[in-house]
Amino acid sequence: MVTTLDEITIAYSDPAGGAELVRELDKAFLTRGAWSTIVFRFQDRSRAEAEWSPVKFRIARYKKTGGEFRAQSKFNISSAEQARALIAILQGWLPAEGA
Repeated sequence: MVTTLDEITIAYSDPAGGAELVRELDKAFLTRGAWSTIVFRFQDRSRAEAEWSPVKFRIARYKKTGGEFRAQSKFNISSAEQARALIAILQGWLPAEGA
């Protein structure tokens, strides 16, 4: 049960063996409140591989219900290249500063 936003993590270990499968490198809050949006920077690995993946990103929405936060939706950005493409698209859509 997660009752505060700061407790939310995407770090995950294999319940059977305890090996770390997802490690959270960083997180930033886009919005805070009953509906909150968090951006995570993370790496993952499969149970069969010992190598960590390249850095990935996740945008996740959480809703506070009954005093606890529950994940509502998520989107993974699977590579730095995909992240840069998304940034370029958003910058193209945004008006210039001061406009």
